[in-house]
Amino acid sequence: MATKKPVISVILDDDVLKEVEDYQYGKRIPSRSKALNEIIKLGIEQLKKEEKNGEGE
Repeated sequence: MATKKPVISVILDDDVLKEVEDYQYGKRIPSRSKALNEIIKLGIEQLKKEEKNGEGE
């Protein structure tokens, strides 16, 4: 079944890709896409916390 979610392409440096894959395998996430989605959500959550605490400047 086709997804209606947006699809984007991202170019990563080798070291960043290794970090993503390490996270993926460590958390037993079945795909890079899901791992990246989780990492991005965690990053956004962290940014919001920093903005709330006045650290984002």
